[in-house]
Amino acid sequence: MSPKKDDGIPTSRLSRSARVGRLAAGQAARQLGTRAANVTRDDEGRRKALERRQIETAEQIVAALGTMKGAAMKLGQVMSFLDVGLVPEDYREEFQTKLAALRDAAPKVDFKDMRKVLENEYGEPLDDVFETFDPVPIAAASIGQVYQATLPDGRCVAVKVQYPGVAQAVRADMQNLGMILRLMKSVAPGLDPKAIGDEIRSRIDEELDYELEASNQRALARIYRDHPFIVIPEVVTSLSHERVVVSDFVSGRGFEELKQLPQDERDRLGEIIFRFYFGSMYRHRQFSGDPHPGNSLLMRDGRMAFFDFGLFKRIDAATAERELAMARMAIEGRASELGDALRSSGFVLASARYTDEQLLEQFRDITWWYITDEEITLEPEIATQVMIDMSDPRSRHFAQMRHESLPADHLFGRRLEVLTLAVLGQLRARANWYRIAREWIYDAEPETELGRQETEFLRRRSAA
Repeated sequence: MSPKKDDGIPTSRLSRSARVGRLAAGQAARQLGTRAANVTRDDEGRRKALERRQIETAEQIVAALGTMKGAAMKLGQVMSFLDVGLVPEDYREEFQTKLAALRDAAPKVDFKDMRKVLENEYGEPLDDVFETFDPVPIAAASIGQVYQATLPDGRCVAVKVQYPGVAQAVRADMQNLGMILRLMKSVAPGLDPKAIGDEIRSRIDEELDYELEASNQRALARIYRDHPFIVIPEVVTSLSHERVVVSDFVSGRGFEELKQLPQDERDRLGEIIFRFYFGSMYRHRQFSGDPHPGNSLLMRDGRMAFFDFGLFKRIDAATAERELAMARMAIEGRASELGDALRSSGFVLASARYTDEQLLEQFRDITWWYITDEEITLEPEIATQVMIDMSDPRSRHFAQMRHESLPADHLFGRRLEVLTLAVLGQLRARANWYRIAREWIYDAEPETELGRQETEFLRRRSAA
C-alpha cells in the first residue's frame, strides 16, 4: 500500500516554518498573559496557572513535533524517553504516553522506495549486493530505517537506510532553528543564538552523511575493540555510502526489558552506560551526542552494544580539561576559582553581578549527582530537576541564568550529561557515581569491578 500523502516528509521551509511559528507565537502570547495575571494571584493561584501553562505547552510541543519528520522529530524522540516531570504528576502518565508515540514514529515509506535509495547508492540491483535482505525493518531511526541482511560470505549485517527526501526536510527544520533560538534568547539574554545555531546545524548536517557516521563508528570501534563490557559493531566500509550504513548485526535485550531487571543488574548496566558516554567524552574526547535507550542493547554475554553515531562530537584536550578542572573546583569548594573559570570560559558574562558562591551553588545543583561522594539511586525526577536547574524559569538560579551563556563547543557535552542522567534515571540505577567519575576527573584508581576491568583494558591498549 502506498503511503498517504500526509504521511510523507514535508520539505517546504514555508510550511514547516508556519508550524513552528504558530507554536512559538502562541506560547509567547500565553506566557506573557500568565505573567501579567500572576501579579494579582496568590502563591497557590500562580502554581495552578503555571501547571496549566505547562500542560498546554507540553500538548502543543507534542502536536508540533509529531507533524515534523526532520530535526524537530528527533527532538521529540529524545523527549519521549524522559519521565518528564516538567508537567504536574497528575498529568505525567498521559503526557508520557503521548510522547512515547513519538519514539517509534517515523515517515511511512514503502520498502520499494527504500529499495530505490539502496540501489541508487550501490548502482546495482539489491540482489547483487546482498545474499538475503529482509524487507521488514527491525528498527526505526529518526531519519532512517534499519534492516537485517546477509552478505554473500554469510556475514549477518544491519543496514541503516536514510529515508528518501529526509535530508531536505531536516535542512528545512534547521532554517527554522534561528526562530526558536531567538525565543530562547528572551529567556537567556546571554545566549549567542548564532554560535549555538551554527554548532547545532553543523552536527545535524553531519548526521545526514552516513559515510561520516560510518567513519565515527569505525573510530569508536577501534577504541573499544576487545573491551570487556562495551561493544561497537564493526562497519562494513565497502557497503557504507552517503545514505547507507552497514555494520555487524548485534542482537540483545532492549531498554524496556532492562528496566524490569533486578536492582543489582540495573546497577551494573547503569555503570556501563555512565562509563561509555562520560568516558568517551573525557578519556577519548569523542562521543555520541545522542544518549538514548534505543541506541544500546544488552548482549547475551553481558556486554552492552552501542549504536548510532551520526550525532557525534569531538572536543580538543583543552576543552575537556577545562570542564574537568571546573568539576574539581566544585568538588573542592573553590568558589572564587570556579567563578573566574566560568567567566573566562564564556559561561558567565563578565558584567553579571553574582557572587562566586552563587555560581558554585548553581554548578553543584547541575552536577551534584556525580560530584557527591555517596551512593545515589537515580530517579526520573532527578533528571527533571537538573533540567530545570539548567534552563527553566522555575529554577532558583533563573535570575542569574539570564546573564549566562553556553559556549558552542560545550553544548553537546551538556546535552550528553543530561540525557545520560535521564537514561540512568529510567533504569533507576544505583551507584556512587562520584567514585566512578574520579577516574577521569582526578585520574584516580578504580574502585569498582567494572572500573578495574576497564583500567586493565586501557593499560593493555596503551602498551600495544
